[in-house]
Amino acid sequence: MKIYILIFSFSFLNALNMKAQSTKDWRSIQNETGRIPSENYCDQPYVVVAKNNDWVCVLTTGPGTESQNGQHVVASISSDKGITWSPLINIEPSELPVSSWAIPYVTSYGRIYVFYDFNGGNINTLNGEAINHNTELGWYCFKYSDDHGKTWSKRYRLPMKKTTIDFINPFNGEVQLFWGVSKPITVGNSMYFAFTKMGVHPQDLGEGWFYKSDNINIERDPEKLNWIQLPNGDEGIFETSLGITQEEHNIVSLSNGTLYCIFRTGEGYPADCYSYDGGKSWSIPVFARDRNSRVIKNPRACPRLFKCSNGKYLLWYHNNNIKGYAGYRNPAWVVGGEEKNGRIEWGQPEILLYHPDPPTMSKGIGKKWIGMSYPDLIEENGSYWITETQKDIASIHAIDSELFNSMWRQGIDKTITTKGLIFQDEDLRSKRSFSIPRLPELGNGAFSIELLLKIKELRPGKIILENKDARGNGFSIKVTPKRTIAISLKDEGVECLWDTDPGTVKTEKQHIVFIVDGLSNIVTTVVNGILCDGGRYRPTGWERLNPKLSNINGSGELHVYPDLNFEIKSLRIYNRYLTTSESISNFRSTLTP
Repeated sequence: MKIYILIFSFSFLNALNMKAQSTKDWRSIQNETGRIPSENYCDQPYVVVAKNNDWVCVLTTGPGTESQNGQHVVASISSDKGITWSPLINIEPSELPVSSWAIPYVTSYGRIYVFYDFNGGNINTLNGEAINHNTELGWYCFKYSDDHGKTWSKRYRLPMKKTTIDFINPFNGEVQLFWGVSKPITVGNSMYFAFTKMGVHPQDLGEGWFYKSDNINIERDPEKLNWIQLPNGDEGIFETSLGITQEEHNIVSLSNGTLYCIFRTGEGYPADCYSYDGGKSWSIPVFARDRNSRVIKNPRACPRLFKCSNGKYLLWYHNNNIKGYAGYRNPAWVVGGEEKNGRIEWGQPEILLYHPDPPTMSKGIGKKWIGMSYPDLIEENGSYWITETQKDIASIHAIDSELFNSMWRQGIDKTITTKGLIFQDEDLRSKRSFSIPRLPELGNGAFSIELLLKIKELRPGKIILENKDARGNGFSIKVTPKRTIAISLKDEGVECLWDTDPGTVKTEKQHIVFIVDGLSNIVTTVVNGILCDGGRYRPTGWERLNPKLSNINGSGELHVYPDLNFEIKSLRIYNRYLTTSESISNFRSTLTP
């Protein structure tokens, strides 16, 4: 006989706040802790902590939408950890030429540098015709502030050597195409930051490059700063097999000085690579994978990379492989990573932030987004904040630190979660029906179901348990014709069904988690401690709930249907969500020591 564990987790409260669930879900971007000012369009709201402990945010803004005239880089200062912000401070004026894509860096002695694209040649035409994207070309420039972001120096230009990709661009190398999303990092006494060069205007045929300065932390004369462009040679980081779109490179350093780079592609997966010689050469990029050797899914959206003070890593991404820009950046997911054998090993993700409204797939650049991207991470004394932009709103959000900590413990924790446990029965072999506590309604509540099963055969149509009333309202758990396990939710004609990824439930020991979130209106599944991502069969492992779905209490009686092929060994019911990390811990508790 084979033993299976299935957990169906329905999260409608604060699904990731492990200290307490409340009706005010901190994951909702509408529950921001602060709003960063802008003129209308806003992008890349990146924050550094100044030596006086103020937060200095630099961002790209403008009165129109993305890449329209008037776009420029600005700063704003907060003295209360992002709750309130100063009026915008021009780093560059809003008049032409445009400036964009600012990334800040604080030196060891407290100077704040900001690096950004500057359309120094005021290039607004190509082959005699006006161009509508004049913000990723021109000069790479920088300014600095010695008074914690209040005032900024004159403009300086970084030397950018011309390479193969420049000479094939539509300007024949007379104008260079590039931009960067990677905040600079410190490695030893040196500073590095990544950027993307392109051969196609406005945005394609990209490859990764890096600036290194080995004296920026000691040399105060900007004219004497050393600048090295990496990698060596005339070609940046790219791999033909990954497709034409390879861009938005960002980096971290490992404890031994190895550099790790990740970037987005147009294929539905981010790619990564390593450098073992300080950025001079890089391994061949491949699609990034998690510790279970599964390729990570991400649309044409920024996979932002962070290294925390504890030496652990975080990756912001969107957990789907739907190709394209628009509509696929809600929700935002986060996954924890740690160093193993000189590489970063990524675990299983959680929903970090969401907008409660579904995305509109037809919306794109220059139009209203329902989604968030280009985040930054602020860390102080074990507390974390995330910034994000919806292209016309830039906000900051306080994050429950236990979310990150639990992700970093996914390979360690192996206890059964008891918080929110409202029903438990360890022997259902002789029971056919019984009353269960009332479950919260969707939208402001949560429930989770954990089953321990012994399965000989996955027989399509087999009902495992259900609480449906005479009208068919309630929930059921059953085997589908695809030999998957599905949860069906129904309320007065409104129905949702979601199942495990095909092939994940087998006739051997299994652990399955369904996380259905009524606030973000998303349902997910976890099998054997692995969050389903759709695999090769579908673009996501999660689905959106119908927001009209509410009461799934059904008859109030739970009916179970054991037989010779499907024996229910135990049952637990929670009145709240189980996170991915809690589900993994529950799974690990069943493993033989």
